[in-house]
Amino acid sequence: MALNDVALASRALIRIGAAPITSFDDGTAESEVAGALFATVRDGLLSAYPWSFATAQISLTELVTTPIADYDNAFGLPNDFLRAISAGASSRGRGLNYRLHKGELHTNSTQVILTYVFRPEEESFPPYFYQALIARLAAEFSIPVTESTSRAESLFRLSENEYQRARQIDAQQDTPNKIDDFTLVKVRG
Repeated sequence: MALNDVALASRALIRIGAAPITSFDDGTAESEVAGALFATVRDGLLSAYPWSFATAQISLTELVTTPIADYDNAFGLPNDFLRAISAGASSRGRGLNYRLHKGELHTNSTQVILTYVFRPEEESFPPYFYQALIARLAAEFSIPVTESTSRAESLFRLSENEYQRARQIDAQQDTPNKIDDFTLVKVRG
């Protein structure tokens, strides 16, 4: 079942005993709180971990301007960019020395393949992420809507448990990374 942003916020409001909303512009206190907090909570949770459903690779476009110092080339980041995971060149998605600066990626390479966390549509979130996001939204909505700090503390604990569970499920959908080149392994022979 695909859920949109309003449906996710409504489920979080229901969890704290508040009335659900039909849009972020309902004119109610609940819709104002949900509208103000939803995007930042969603993006924060998405960028906190390299989720398999929100990770992509892209070849970046070099910008005309060059960095002032330290690096030779600047590349533009994608519009849906939330967080860099790694950067590489040629056919590799990692191994490149780089720095993010003011919405640009600076490096000495003339080609960059960026592995990054992006912002997918809410309808494409898997069920385990829905649960983690709803739990986190409920915790964030709790104080502004119910004014109960004890309820908020309890909901933040539940939110953290849902986040950990979602991470465990997501981590099982990929082959674990191996250590390709590590000096301590080479020393042991």
